[in-house]
Amino acid sequence: MAAPAPVSEPTAHTSALGAVLDDLATSFPHIAVLAPSVETVGYLDDAATRRAHGDAASGPAVALPSTAEEVQDVVRAAAHHGVTIVPRGAGTGLSGGASATAGQLVVSTERLDRIVEVAPLDEVAIVEPGVLNAALNEHLAPWGLFYAPDPASYEISTIGGNIATNAGGLRCAKYGVTRESVLALDVVLADGELITIGHRSIKGVTGLDLVSLFVGSEGVLGIVVRATVRLRPTPVARRTVSAFFDTTEAGASALSAITRSPVRPAVIEFLDGRTLVNIDRHRGTGLSRRGGSLLLIELDGYGIGEQFADLRDALEAVGGRVQQEEDAEAEALWALRRGGRGFDERSWFVGGDIAVPKSRIPDIYAALPELEQRFGVEIGAVAHAGDGNLHPVITKAIPDGADPLSPPAELHDAADALVRLALSLGGTVSGEHGIGTVKRELAALELSPRNREAQLAVKAAFDPFELLNPGKAL
Repeated sequence: MAAPAPVSEPTAHTSALGAVLDDLATSFPHIAVLAPSVETVGYLDDAATRRAHGDAASGPAVALPSTAEEVQDVVRAAAHHGVTIVPRGAGTGLSGGASATAGQLVVSTERLDRIVEVAPLDEVAIVEPGVLNAALNEHLAPWGLFYAPDPASYEISTIGGNIATNAGGLRCAKYGVTRESVLALDVVLADGELITIGHRSIKGVTGLDLVSLFVGSEGVLGIVVRATVRLRPTPVARRTVSAFFDTTEAGASALSAITRSPVRPAVIEFLDGRTLVNIDRHRGTGLSRRGGSLLLIELDGYGIGEQFADLRDALEAVGGRVQQEEDAEAEALWALRRGGRGFDERSWFVGGDIAVPKSRIPDIYAALPELEQRFGVEIGAVAHAGDGNLHPVITKAIPDGADPLSPPAELHDAADALVRLALSLGGTVSGEHGIGTVKRELAALELSPRNREAQLAVKAAFDPFELLNPGKAL
């Protein structure tokens, strides 16, 4: 790959970007390109960093290719002028991985939205990165197949974005995270070359596992333009089970009873007391009247009656009030789990995404009251309890006259302390949201210098001039 033109000053960045836009307009007029303007403000950030810019006057330049070949053309033009690229899916990410600056070119994959092939006998599908997670499953329904990864944003997040962050979701307790469902990828590298990695077969051990390397790489190694994903048979039956407990502590402690039982649910979600109160406040529900915490569980497959009986016995033995939910109530409960939490505009808030060995989940919840008292905040957390991934939300009321866009240090200090606690318990900085810009400093707490050096060497091998999503993930 030839070295890009040297770029050093801000004006040079702007001039280089202008040259890229001119080249694209002249040589590839069929590729949709938006110049920086108020119309592109929505492309400045992802869901994690959107509030930080307030009311920006202008957004970045945005390219909207609709084929893999057009992605190659855009990347080559940017590389020629040394302009850095920010790959972007639907912008639903929660780590700042799609945030952009004025001198960068956002390459959105939203128009690469075709389901290329469904192969029922192979149990695979080939899709472009702009396909929505929910749309893929709707398309697969007639074949009796489904794509297992299901982040809470499944209705609005794309397969490409899910791949970039190795998204998990609710069903990962049984079916694993995105990495377990991706077999092959077509990727455009930083010099515009298109490569295929992986294989269509379920098994395959030829060469290094580059697919696993790219899944979760947050766009710093290449731009995914096509994915071969693994499908599963739609379960013959699904059943939602609720188990309410008197306190958060009791509910968290009850998780081990599921592990000790013979039942392996598809979904195990834990909602603590603060989360139930928050949902009630914002949705007008009465969950907190039923208990101080909730285990929301989905069973699937054959023998579902026997599964329920074993699960009920296990949870009732540790104080759970267990109920099999009817379809309408089950649908309502899952909707509340996915989108029921609300955020008061009169409060600052910081989200989180940590993971610990699932046996240590009770230790996290036990520590929250002390953290609240130490930092003067409130902390509520939901958990993908089947795999130890927690999503805490830390809040603090905004005093009269304070700047809503300038949260106090204690909010971030509390988040930092929570990450350090997770690491001390054998956990990780991020279970599924990714590192992006938001967690780069925290990732340094987890990665040794030699580990980070190796990761930067991998980045340099694929992108020696740091053109792809610089300043993210690593």
